[in-house]
Amino acid sequence: MLKRLFIFLSFCVVLSSCKKSESNGGCRYSDSGIVVPASEMASLQAYVSANHPSAILNSGGFYYEIVSAGTGVSATSLCSTVGVKYAGYLTNGFKFTSAAEESTGASYALGSLVPGWQRGLPLVKAGGTIYLYLPPSLGYGANATATIPANSILIFTIQVLAVYN
Repeated sequence: MLKRLFIFLSFCVVLSSCKKSESNGGCRYSDSGIVVPASEMASLQAYVSANHPSAILNSGGFYYEIVSAGTGVSATSLCSTVGVKYAGYLTNGFKFTSAAEESTGASYALGSLVPGWQRGLPLVKAGGTIYLYLPPSLGYGANATATIPANSILIFTIQVLAVYN
């Protein structure tokens, strides 16, 4: 009898956990939990103070400026899909990426983007524009790409076109 009760309770736990994963649409993204090192924050603060003194420090470890807040909805989870136009720059002004010229922009699951975007995009609603100033650990970190040196501070101009929660 005790064995049957254990099997029944185990089955119930499995069923309830399946329902939980189905109820969130099968979202597989979770917060990265990255804490920005003090050395990166010092470098970012020096850059922002010298070049963008009106930028606001966010508790998530980055600076931002809201150009326009937008009037639509904001991303409510990492599983939200965001339609954006954007451009990414290094501190020397080099543009390393852009989807600003495309009329429709680009769409991404928020959780698939760099941690700085995950933390910064919910600050504006659809129709809004934000500048993000990201330390390396909230961007590409120590990973160099063809055009982005390792440990680079990144600057993004992002216009949020649409949000699908």
